[in-house]
Amino acid sequence: MHVIVATDGSLASLIGARQFKWIADSREITDVTVLAVVSPYSAAPFADEIGPERPRGQTELSFGEEARSAVDTVAAEFEGWGPRIHTQIRSGSPAQEIIRAAEDLDADLISMAAGSRGLSRTILLGSTASRVQHSAPCPVLVCRPTPKSERVTS
Repeated sequence: MHVIVATDGSLASLIGARQFKWIADSREITDVTVLAVVSPYSAAPFADEIGPERPRGQTELSFGEEARSAVDTVAAEFEGWGPRIHTQIRSGSPAQEIIRAAEDLDADLISMAAGSRGLSRTILLGSTASRVQHSAPCPVLVCRPTPKSERVTS
């Protein structure tokens, strides 16, 4: 079984990855691909909240570096878990690229957090998660971090 774990660099996506790992049976999973998508047309193409802190005063941002840092942080959660771990960074619309990755990799499952950048973490599903859920070629596990899950998975 090949699983895509999507991250947008948010704390919610890291907690979602931890939730997936907590409920999944690593014996049934052969590969995990941790995926980030940099959106070139967005006002904030990628914001890494989970990677190592950057030095103060750094004014130039490389969104590719931010995405790499987030992907590496999430991938580290799966080290020693069993399945082979792959990382991938794509550019484009997050929902479209997650769906394309699932098609390209013949993924059996997509795991992602909901509402991590939306108006409310507790009410809205999130536009990216909603789009992926409706168009993915495989099942989609949408993890919605809650205050309780943040305590349990940290």
